[in-house]
Amino acid sequence: MLESQNIEYKSSWHNDYLKWICGFANAQGGKIYIGMNDAATVIGVENQKTLMEEIPNKIKNNMGITAEVNLLHEGDKDYIEIVVQPYSVPISLRGRYYYRSGSVMQELTGAALNDFLLKRAGFTWDDVIDERATFADIDEPTIKKYLGKAEEVGRLPDIDGLSTPELLEKLRLAQDGKLKRAAIVLFGKDPGKFYPNTFVKIGKFEDDDFTIRFQEVEEGNIIQVLDKVLRTLDYKFLIRNISFEGMNRVETLEYPIPALREMLLNALIHRNYMGAPTQIRVYDKKLSVWNDGGLPPTITLSQLKENHSSHPRNPILAEACFKGGYIDSWGSGIMKIINSCKTDGLPAPDLKEKEGGFIVTLFKDRFSKEQLEKLGLNDRQMKAVEYVKTKGKITNAVYQEINGIGKSVTIDELRDLVEQQIFVRIGETGRGTYYELANKNDR
Repeated sequence: MLESQNIEYKSSWHNDYLKWICGFANAQGGKIYIGMNDAATVIGVENQKTLMEEIPNKIKNNMGITAEVNLLHEGDKDYIEIVVQPYSVPISLRGRYYYRSGSVMQELTGAALNDFLLKRAGFTWDDVIDERATFADIDEPTIKKYLGKAEEVGRLPDIDGLSTPELLEKLRLAQDGKLKRAAIVLFGKDPGKFYPNTFVKIGKFEDDDFTIRFQEVEEGNIIQVLDKVLRTLDYKFLIRNISFEGMNRVETLEYPIPALREMLLNALIHRNYMGAPTQIRVYDKKLSVWNDGGLPPTITLSQLKENHSSHPRNPILAEACFKGGYIDSWGSGIMKIINSCKTDGLPAPDLKEKEGGFIVTLFKDRFSKEQLEKLGLNDRQMKAVEYVKTKGKITNAVYQEINGIGKSVTIDELRDLVEQQIFVRIGETGRGTYYELANKNDR
């Protein structure tokens, strides 16, 4: 029985472990074993009789809850089991709130605490009415654009003749003549007046990740920002690749537009609006979109890469965007990004939880050092790839020369590069055989 998300082993009791009990109560529940080491080996506990009285009392007096406390035995050693059930109401320890997330116990503060308390009360951030807002704060041109797109997808029937207040009531963006937060960030004239971090920052960075060449800030409601950011990326931050089909000139962006659109929509719809603004970082070889707010506890990074159920942070907002045709179905956004990159011959995007948020990174170069390391290439193979990117091709003899190795090892390593679709072999046998990149555009 190893230490896991719901189990903790402690060699002895300390009052600080009340935080862990609070964290379990606010999450999915769990067990704490006192008198066991990290390898789940019973080492025994002293003063067990005293602890069997003190621990339940401390739990009740400090948190107002009860937990099952059992005295267990293994051989001639005693240890204590504390079983904590999950609670549907928020539990605090001396005015502080703790939450067990994965294998980490964390104190909830700021936006995370606000989000937690709202959920325990049966609300989400976007479902709260904002008493400061009136229908004069709603941008009618944005409503018109939304309705045009909704008509194309046919997900919003029976809206002919509805006034703006009636439409927003139908979309659950308003209630009893009052606007919810979701209405302001989706259709507001100036969402930043109500929630200051609704803008999107875009920066062009050097590879050192610190030096910034230039930056832009785009403001407005979600529908406006979506168009503005994509236009700004196109005009100021990304390079258009030019090719010809017959006599026709074809221009394409460095990254697939469907992937960029989905990344931005995911960030805008699922972000924590009480946190930092959405940030886009553009480099020579990659592009990333970060939004505040990590994954829900019920979804892992690996599950994101396959069909999965959706647990949106802002469900009212997500539903309105679905009905308007801005997202196709809940839970499909990441798969669209992955498939768009695959279709365009780009590396798989990188998905991470970072600094309290979620970041998606696209890579332009299939054969960058970062990507080659992910494929498990050794230093000699990576040196050969860099050589081909510069010289255009490599032979068996040159591979041996630049790496200082023999022919048999070279044959094996070149074969591996071909099997991984990094190199293509030109020629069957003899001195004329050489190797090129599988995609000559990736140089």
